[in-house]
Amino acid sequence: MWSPRGRSAPDACPGTRRVHAAADGNLARVRVPGGRLHADQLDALAAATTELADGALELTSRGNVQLRGLRAGAERELAARLYAAGLLPSESHERVRNVIASVLSGRVGGGLVDVRALVDALDEGLCADPALGGLPGRFLFTIDDGRGDVTGFGADVGLLAVPGGAVAVLLAGTDTGVRVSPPEAASTALLAARLFLAESTAQHSTAWRLAELDDGVPRVTARLRAALDPALLVPPGDLTIPEAPTRAPVGPVAQVDGRVALALVVPLGRLTGAQLAALTAAAGTGSDEINITPWRTVVVPDLSTGEAERRLATLAAEGLVADAAAGWVGVTGCAGQPGCAKALANVRTDATLVHASASPGAGDLPVHWVGCERRCGRPADRHVEVLASIEGYQVSLDGRPRPRSATLEETAAAIAAARRGK
Repeated sequence: MWSPRGRSAPDACPGTRRVHAAADGNLARVRVPGGRLHADQLDALAAATTELADGALELTSRGNVQLRGLRAGAERELAARLYAAGLLPSESHERVRNVIASVLSGRVGGGLVDVRALVDALDEGLCADPALGGLPGRFLFTIDDGRGDVTGFGADVGLLAVPGGAVAVLLAGTDTGVRVSPPEAASTALLAARLFLAESTAQHSTAWRLAELDDGVPRVTARLRAALDPALLVPPGDLTIPEAPTRAPVGPVAQVDGRVALALVVPLGRLTGAQLAALTAAAGTGSDEINITPWRTVVVPDLSTGEAERRLATLAAEGLVADAAAGWVGVTGCAGQPGCAKALANVRTDATLVHASASPGAGDLPVHWVGCERRCGRPADRHVEVLASIEGYQVSLDGRPRPRSATLEETAAAIAAARRGK
């Protein structure tokens, strides 16, 4: 059986200069560390996809964005536009800027540290180190403010704020016993990434993720602990680590400063031109910031109560979802046909027919639709999988498949049962 430990080549994860050739044209992925965009950056992305690609913007499971249907040879112009917008600070490092951070950190209660400055420090340090440009495009950092919302993504290098003012360093979701102050956290995470590269070199490995190395976690942990002041070390394993990410908020969210953030589900993670324009306009009435999340939602923070009510009506009219009981909450999918040549079904169309008018119950599990066994974009947490085959869809929960559904009605019934854990 194939194992990721047997990878024979570096990863081919797309960026903006090295694109992926899909059935519907080239695909470019733009990294957005921490998911934070300014309104003018979103506007630049909207213009780029309108003029160079298919007119929409896709959200990924790591809080990044991508353009599909990019015309051949348009990579250079896209890169120039992204550089001008501040979205491409380093061409040599653009594929490795994979950073997921706690949503609305510093704006909502429950967090122990406002991690926004930490995200910036990590990204700047990453781009400043030529060696770290050699990280695989799948290598992932998470920065969790202590609420546990993103630690469960199982990053290669994770930072988790803990009581007492310290930040714990995790490797592949495992406690290393390293505790640093917030100002030291970014540099320590970067050190851990360098030690991953050192261990990869020692093993002559082309592993994409730290856990794919032979004994990767203990070996890189030992390297990290040996490189640090013993005063920063505690016995590993005394920390309760979230096993899965928490669900993203949906709807109006009260901020600690009295303002409101609007958290909106993007159906199947695809933002249309009209939705992009509405989001940019909404952000302009707040702090000019928009957050992209790995749950394929968007958050517009820092709105007054009245402005939030007005903007919510406009955004909902464009098809963005702020109702936690709506059928699109927790539903994601891959590109499917016709964009992907390997897909066996038009999963977006079929998912729309099943979910657009559905009403999930409280606590229902997320659902992810996939067009083939590569399972692109699958969530990190427990979810129901809907897998296309030539004989219909197969619904599975916890790796246990149900009989294939020949019709969408049968698929919908199987999904409804599986979402309740039945």
